[in-house]
Amino acid sequence: MKKYSCIDMFAGAGGLSCGLGWAGFEILLGSDIEKVFGETFRLNHPKSAFIDYDIKKLSGTKIRHITGLGKGDLDLLAGGPPCQGFSINAPIRSLDDQRNHLFREYLRIAKALMPKAILIENVPGLVSLGQGTVVKAIYSELERMGYKTKHKILYAAHYGVPQMRFRTIFISTRIDSEITFPEPEYNSNGKANFTGSRDLCFDVLPLFALNLKKQTSVWDAISDLPEDPTENDDAPLDYRTSPQNEYQKLLRKGSRTIHNHTASNLSQINLTRLKYIPQGGSWRDIPFDILPEGLKRARRSDHTKRYGRLHPDGLCSTILTKCDPHWGSFFHPYKDRILSVREAARMQSFPDNYIFSGNRTEQYRQVGNAVPPLLARAVGKSIINMIKKGR
Repeated sequence: MKKYSCIDMFAGAGGLSCGLGWAGFEILLGSDIEKVFGETFRLNHPKSAFIDYDIKKLSGTKIRHITGLGKGDLDLLAGGPPCQGFSINAPIRSLDDQRNHLFREYLRIAKALMPKAILIENVPGLVSLGQGTVVKAIYSELERMGYKTKHKILYAAHYGVPQMRFRTIFISTRIDSEITFPEPEYNSNGKANFTGSRDLCFDVLPLFALNLKKQTSVWDAISDLPEDPTENDDAPLDYRTSPQNEYQKLLRKGSRTIHNHTASNLSQINLTRLKYIPQGGSWRDIPFDILPEGLKRARRSDHTKRYGRLHPDGLCSTILTKCDPHWGSFFHPYKDRILSVREAARMQSFPDNYIFSGNRTEQYRQVGNAVPPLLARAVGKSIINMIKKGR
């Protein structure tokens, strides 16, 4: 099978590269300023080059020298400029946030390489930032470079990811082919409550839902993993059972043991709180006198996922850079603990042979920052089809 060339900027630990590789892309080069992300990327993409310094110091000439590509030869430039300033979870969402201008550096690289297609992924909050100013700027810059562009907000669960996660996806091309996004493959409903998102998301209508696969649940994702994480971060563990479903078969391919199955410890007060929380429950189930002080003042309609215990038949809440119970629903459905790094990676659809470097805190951060590989695979297949038709 022909491989299509790809460069992944702001690559992080390589979730986007992992999924694009599944789709049929050859990752020639990854780049990220974080050293520990680079360690993980190199470990899991040994055939790819990697650059771990500031994109502002990176030139198209250097990239072409490393990859051997001429201008216009690259099939896909992919990447997600840092999203902290765009996120609805950020305390301040401002166009003045310097992190919100790194997409201009990304477009500078795109102009130097002139790939056939460009992929930009980010959080849904990007769409409404500055009343759409950032989106307009991206379209304007790409149009000036000769690209046509479309964007959509995709729901990861529609592509087999057992998680309530939305990502804004921009696809641009300079070839004569219609821009298309992957249609939902799994029957899952998620509420996109982001400003301006209603017309950008796929709706699964009841008539078409019958033709889709059943959504991948929390328990579908982790039921074969050992119930108790290891205390030794580097110690591999045996699987608890044989693969129980297609999702587990996919993620276990090429792996005989479990790595990164380690979890942060809970404080005694959180262990006490957890005793009161049923599957699918949250902070509302905790007696008032032992609630965190901030939640004692909360309305019952607020903070719906905080201190949540996952329901085995449901989806995981959005995996963040910490599986901190104060941030969301990250308690194991059966055990009195939070998700391990490997369980969080399963929720993101990373394969088990994908190993995360660094300490436990850094591992959680790498997993939470990543694009779910199954979502990336679906987008990558759409882009390959566009490139084929455009020739």
